[in-house]
Amino acid sequence: MDCPFCIIREKNALLFENDFAFAILDHFPVSDGHVLIIPKRHVKTYFDLNPNEVTAINEISLKVKEYLDKKLHPDGYNVGFNCGQEAGQTIMHCHMHIIPRYKGDCESPRGGIRNIVPNPKTKY
Repeated sequence: MDCPFCIIREKNALLFENDFAFAILDHFPVSDGHVLIIPKRHVKTYFDLNPNEVTAINEISLKVKEYLDKKLHPDGYNVGFNCGQEAGQTIMHCHMHIIPRYKGDCESPRGGIRNIVPNPKTKY
């Protein structure tokens, strides 16, 4: 298998780990402190996780936030998953992004992730 997340578990690279998931700094960060939380089991998206993995990822996310708050003092966070190629997923192994945000890091953060699709066409 050529999945980089399945082979990346070098102990010195892990920020946090539990029985079902681990956290690492993103190798292509959007901002200072960008972290990925990755389930140990190879599954494609968040929707393929079992309840233990969801709980494990959530537990690590709280530890990551506490760590980043103390170390980098961000002003906010974007947190989420890209599920599927059409949603921007490039590594087909589920992973949560925790992206620290800093005052002034973009012209206007209003709308957050809603601004990734320039002209959404709602069908409901």
